[in-house]
Amino acid sequence: MKPASMLNHTMQSEYMHWAKTSSRARFNLATSGLDNLSLKDLRVSLDDLEITGTTGYGYPPLIQALADRHRVDPSCVVTSAGTTFANHLALAALINPGDEVLFERPAYEPFLAVAHYLRAEVKRFERRFEDGFQLSPAEIEKQISPRTRLIVLTNFHNPTGVLTGDDVLAEVGELARSVNARVLVDEVYVQMLFEDPPRTAFHLGNEFVVTSSLTKAFGLSGLRCGWIFAESELAQRIWRLNDLFAATPVHAGERLSVLALQQLEGIARNAQSRLDANRRLLNEFLDQRDDLETVRPAAGSIMFPRVARGNSAGDSEQLCKLLREKYETSVVPGKFFEMPAHFRIGLGGDSEILKEGLVRLGAALDELS
Repeated sequence: MKPASMLNHTMQSEYMHWAKTSSRARFNLATSGLDNLSLKDLRVSLDDLEITGTTGYGYPPLIQALADRHRVDPSCVVTSAGTTFANHLALAALINPGDEVLFERPAYEPFLAVAHYLRAEVKRFERRFEDGFQLSPAEIEKQISPRTRLIVLTNFHNPTGVLTGDDVLAEVGELARSVNARVLVDEVYVQMLFEDPPRTAFHLGNEFVVTSSLTKAFGLSGLRCGWIFAESELAQRIWRLNDLFAATPVHAGERLSVLALQQLEGIARNAQSRLDANRRLLNEFLDQRDDLETVRPAAGSIMFPRVARGNSAGDSEQLCKLLREKYETSVVPGKFFEMPAHFRIGLGGDSEILKEGLVRLGAALDELS
């Protein structure tokens, strides 16, 4: 029998289980990033690849490429297998069991689940629909205490896609400094600003630790090229902690990631064109619906509509079920983000798939009304 301390210990992610077993559909609008590229989309020859590299803390060409792109010192770069693992590794390095952690709501469930798994004492601060899901330092200030060790954010916010500007993040950094805490920011979506150089909160101060990858903005999920930026002493501690989790990375993936970074300009141009076209399609659809209420970000690959009150009892679960079973279309139920009236829709897929999926979403809404 498990001890009492283990009874509420999170050991899984309900969202990831759903994503792997129940999200697929003929018209898949549940994917949150760009459609995955394949090897033939990169300029690669067998001479570029090798399956075994020198064992050490990171592949120097990859670390240097990431450092150059983001204007950070290479000693501050830790590579990882994607953003999800980067988040786990960063959290594990930053907190101990019982530490107080402030976490946004709504939140990306796998990120929140890791904090519970690590036995943090999790407190929440709100990002409200009525405020456009904007990050509010005042909400954080209500919850922060001398016991707070970490504040956790996503930018763009997952699931709403809302951008937080550097001025607001700097205010959060000041709050963290006031209690000797750090700020962990998952930045995997902010790369969809396609700025040069890319934006990162890491430049706002040593209290910031950030995670990201090539997955969402560039369709390079298969490379598992993720990273953490942290001040150099902390970065070294994270490398040593990673010896317990993923001591030796896939070297072919490291080498392919370097090649992808060298070709990122063209990949980004195509990605931005796709997202701009698909955002127009979704906005045109939303303009025609009075049964959905939506904060509409100007960039990124996700939106988080709410079923209007009085329609389907203000709950998306029935809609998501009908949409998938009858209309062969999937979106992400809002229950995975603690907001069951909402659902998350992705803009990174094929435009024709999105167009037909939106037709089917409209038909399902009409049927439920």
